[in-house]
Amino acid sequence: MLLLKMLTFNRNFVEQARLENEASRAPKGFTAILAGAVALGGCTTFPSDRMGKCGGVPAIGTLADGSREMRLSVLTYNVEGLPWPARQNRGPRLLEITRQLAAKRASGTAPDIVLIQEAFTNTAVRIGERAGYANYVRGPGAGMRRPPTSEEAEPELVERRKRGKGEGFPQFMPSGLYILSDFAIMQATRQPFRSRECAGFDCLSNKGLLHARVAVPGLPQPVDLFNTHLNSRGSTGVSEHRSLLAHRLQVEETGRFIETHRDPANPLIFGGDFNMRNAPDRYERFAMTKPWPIVHEWCLRPSAGCDVRLSWDGDTPWMDTQDLQGFDSGTRVTVRPERVEAMFDAPWKGRPLADHDGFLVVYRLSWQPAPEEPDMVQSRCSARLSKRLAGVSTSGANS
Repeated sequence: MLLLKMLTFNRNFVEQARLENEASRAPKGFTAILAGAVALGGCTTFPSDRMGKCGGVPAIGTLADGSREMRLSVLTYNVEGLPWPARQNRGPRLLEITRQLAAKRASGTAPDIVLIQEAFTNTAVRIGERAGYANYVRGPGAGMRRPPTSEEAEPELVERRKRGKGEGFPQFMPSGLYILSDFAIMQATRQPFRSRECAGFDCLSNKGLLHARVAVPGLPQPVDLFNTHLNSRGSTGVSEHRSLLAHRLQVEETGRFIETHRDPANPLIFGGDFNMRNAPDRYERFAMTKPWPIVHEWCLRPSAGCDVRLSWDGDTPWMDTQDLQGFDSGTRVTVRPERVEAMFDAPWKGRPLADHDGFLVVYRLSWQPAPEEPDMVQSRCSARLSKRLAGVSTSGANS
């Protein structure tokens, strides 16, 4: 009976959208896009969050001065897991992404952490589970209530909604965000962007922010991770100015969310699809808002010592991509990018796996151990993990 009610509501809703579409002279494809979003909302099933499982144990090195160090690899990847009619036949490529990630896990070369965007379909939402990650959490669902509109929102954006472009309807699609982790997730927080602070077809999904606090074995402080996907530009169906207004509000909300949910004592790593490629006006507001370094900016400095294994053209390589990562040190743990490279950039059967490459950063985390300091993670994990931790060599630095 519940399913019948959902189908009846969806059919009536799409018919209403069709009539408004005709009345507003919206693009002919809008009703199909909305119908796809409605269908997705009723057809996709999501794996339950898994947070407390003890997974991998990173190698820890001891340097000559007694300090400790480890490497933490973080991938941000927009997997283009969009449903029909926005995309067609994405299933085989999403399965291949999953297969390649599982193969890397089997060989010990997979990222420790993965920040995923655009995971909407049944195949996309199961990438982490099927690839074998110990823990995973997802971002805001389609039904999660948006916070109230902020006072900073411009009236031209929030008071005059463009229903023929996807604005003003309920969100039938979730945020598409996931965080995958080989380490136990101590805490997860998610929040959609504020009500009416979106533009165009982006409003059909409940875009927002996802936070996970991860306990890395041997590290004296947990790591605060953040994942997001900001309002797009060309694919919104509205003017560039209108999408810019929404993007700026989402940048401000991202900064507030990180400041609220990050413990200042903890190291910070954030990433996602920021939709700022070749958009100086967008990046300018972002640069004014964020107090933390961006990996592209940091690694461009000659003194940074980053191993850059991808092509960076010009003096502003961060303007050539949508996919960024940033970082900050904690009170005890220093975070520095050490290596950057692309992942999933090779064609498969003559075409790219997705419309984005993955962006991988290997961070060096270093700290001074305190005398007789208990391992934060051992108290949370099983006796089996404690025994494994006791066997980790700390006799030398990693190469």
